[in-house]
Amino acid sequence: MTENTPGTTATDIDELAINTIRTLSMDAVEKANSGHPGTPMGLAPLGYVLFTRIMRFNPLDPGWLNRDRFILSPGHACMLQYSLLHLCGYDVSLEDIKSFRQWGSKCPGHPEYGVTPGVEISTGPLGQGFANGVGFALAEAHYAAEFNRGDHSPVDHHTYVICSDGDMEEGIASEAGSLAGNLGLGKLIAIYDDNEISIEGATHLAFHEEVAQRFDAYGWHVHECPHEATLEDIEMAIREAQGVTDRPSFITLPSHIGFGSPNKQDTGSAHGSPLGEEEIKLTKENLGWPYGEPFTVPEEVRELFAGVRERGVAAQATWSEAFEAYAAEHEDLASEFLRVTRRHAPKLPPVGEMPTFEAGGDEIATRAASGKALNWLAPQVPELLGGAADLAPSTATNLDDFPDVLRHDFGGRNLHFGIREHAMGAIVNALTIEGMRAYGATFLVFSDYMRGAIRMAALMEIPSIFIYTHDSIGVGEDGPTHQPIEHLASLRAMPNLDVIRPADVNEAFLAWHWLLGEQSVPTALVLSRQKLPVLDRDAIPDDAIARGAYVLREADGGEPELILIGTGSEVSLCLEAADELAADGIAVRVVSMPSSPRFRQQDDDYRDSVLPPEVTARVSVEAGSTLGWNRWVGDGGISVGLDHFGASAPAAEVAEHFGMTAPAVAAKARELLGR
Repeated sequence: MTENTPGTTATDIDELAINTIRTLSMDAVEKANSGHPGTPMGLAPLGYVLFTRIMRFNPLDPGWLNRDRFILSPGHACMLQYSLLHLCGYDVSLEDIKSFRQWGSKCPGHPEYGVTPGVEISTGPLGQGFANGVGFALAEAHYAAEFNRGDHSPVDHHTYVICSDGDMEEGIASEAGSLAGNLGLGKLIAIYDDNEISIEGATHLAFHEEVAQRFDAYGWHVHECPHEATLEDIEMAIREAQGVTDRPSFITLPSHIGFGSPNKQDTGSAHGSPLGEEEIKLTKENLGWPYGEPFTVPEEVRELFAGVRERGVAAQATWSEAFEAYAAEHEDLASEFLRVTRRHAPKLPPVGEMPTFEAGGDEIATRAASGKALNWLAPQVPELLGGAADLAPSTATNLDDFPDVLRHDFGGRNLHFGIREHAMGAIVNALTIEGMRAYGATFLVFSDYMRGAIRMAALMEIPSIFIYTHDSIGVGEDGPTHQPIEHLASLRAMPNLDVIRPADVNEAFLAWHWLLGEQSVPTALVLSRQKLPVLDRDAIPDDAIARGAYVLREADGGEPELILIGTGSEVSLCLEAADELAADGIAVRVVSMPSSPRFRQQDDDYRDSVLPPEVTARVSVEAGSTLGWNRWVGDGGISVGLDHFGASAPAAEVAEHFGMTAPAVAAKARELLGR
C-alpha cells in the first residue's frame, strides 16, 4: 500500500503529510531505542485518510460527546496514533513525541487511557482493542436508542478500529466479532492491517486463513482493498462502510510493514525494533524526504492539519447548536444524557430505605440476593445495564422489568454476551468508559477466561463491575474443574481491583448500593451458589463495604481472646464456631471482611479497632486458597482454607471432608489456644 504507486492520485501535500507520520514514528522509536516502527510506517496512509478525511473530532476538546471513536487494537503501533494526535493539534507536543516510552511521557509504549489526550481506552494485549471497539459501538447504539428523538440525533458517530494479524489470531477477536455481527452494529468499522508479518517472520508460519470470509460468516459487511491500495481506494472503502447501517463493516487492507525501508520492509525485523540510524537515513532517501533533522514537521503539513483542527472545532459547534435545540424540546432527556455520559453518579435512595432482611428468616444465596438488589436499584440507575456469559438465570443478573438488547434493537438493558467471557469483560470496559454502569457475569472459576480485561479495567481505574457466582466448593457435584480455589487470592493480588464477597443478603444490598454510588475503580463481586443464613442487620454498619471489614459480633465482656475472620459464606460458619467456643468459655470476636482490599485502605486506627494488635490469636476462614491471609492473622494465627483442589460430591459432604465446618473451625481455634 503506497501513495507512490503508479496510478495514484495522491497530491504532493498528501505524500508529504504521510511521510511526516512515518518519519516521526521511526525517529521516535530510534530515539527511545525501543518500539515498533514497522506498522506505523505501513499504515500511515490509512491513518492519514481517517484523521483528515473521515473522522469527526475536535483536538481542542478530546471529550466531545459526539466525536468518532478511534481504537488502535495493535497498541504496539502507537506511534502512528501519537504522530496523528500531535499533527492534529491534541495536547501532545513534539517534545512528548521525542520522549516516547520515557518516564512521565504522554507517549507511553502502548496507548494508555487518561495519559494521552485522544486515547479512548487502554487496549493492552492484542485482541482486546477489537472487543473494546464492539463495546464503544454498542454504547453508541444504546445511547442513540435512548436519547435520539425525531429529527434530533445528539448521538450519531462511528467507531473505527484498526486491527492486525495478531488481533485476528487472538480468541477474543472471534468472540467479539461474532457478537457484533449477531447484533448488527452498523456504526462499527474495523480495518484489518493485512501485512502478513509477525515477530517470528511470515504469518503463514502459524496463521493461514481467509479472514475476510471469516467475518463474512459472522454477518459483517466485508470489503477487500486491492494490493497497493491508493488513498482513494481506502477512502472509498470506508465511505462504503459508512453507508452500510444494518451490520458492522470489516475492511481488509494489504500493507507493507516498514514501508520504504530498503532492507527491512516486509520483514519481521521491522516489527519490534528500531530501524537503526543508517537504515533510517536510507529510508528517508527512498521516500524522497528532503529534511536531515529528525522530528521535522514541514510547515505545509502543519497548515494542512490546522485545517483538520478547524473543521473539528466547526463540527462540534454545529453539534452544540443542534444539542441546544434538542434540549429546548427534550429538557429532561438532555439533562440525563449529559449526566450519564459525564459519569455523574445517580441519585440513589438512602441506605436507610433499602429492603432489610431479618436474622432467622429464610436463607438466601448471595447470588439471589444480588439479583434482588440489582432489580431494586435498576429503576433508579438508568445507566445500569449488563448481562452474563449465557448464565443470567444462574448468576441472577437479569433486570426483570427491562427489555433485552437485540439485533437492531438497542434500547434494552439486558445484554446477552453468549459464552464469550473475555469479550464480555472488554465490552464492559468500553461501556463503562462511555458512562454506563455496566456489568458482566459468570462463574468465579471462569474469571480466568477474562483476566486480561479485568486487568485493563484495574489499570485504567474505571468502575467496571464483574459479577462472579458459584464462588467455592459449595458448587458441590460439579467437581474440582468448576470449584474455584485460587481465584480469590489471585484477584486480590491485582492492584486497583476491589474484591467484595458479601456474607449475606444484607451485605449484598449494601455492596450494590456502594458500587453504584461511591465506587470509582473496578470491582469483582463474588457470590455464593448455596443459600446462606441472614445476618443481624443491626450488627452490620452502613459503611461495612466501604470499610472492608467490621466487628459483626463482639466477645462476651468485650475483650476477645480470639478473633474469627470470615468472608462470604464462611462468615455464618464463623458465627456457629463462635457459639461452640463461647460455650467453652472462650471470648470470641467475629469479624466479617467482605473486602480485604478495601480494609487495607483504611487507616491504622480503624484497622486496629477491628483487629486489635494485642489479640494475636486469630483464625481466618475462607473456602479458598489461604495465600494472603497471613497479613490479617499474623504470626500468631492460622488460616483455615483450601490449598488444594476440591472434589465432586454434594456440597455438605465436600465441606465435611475438607474441614470447612463449624466444628472443624472450632477445633482449630482450640488447638491455637492450647485448649
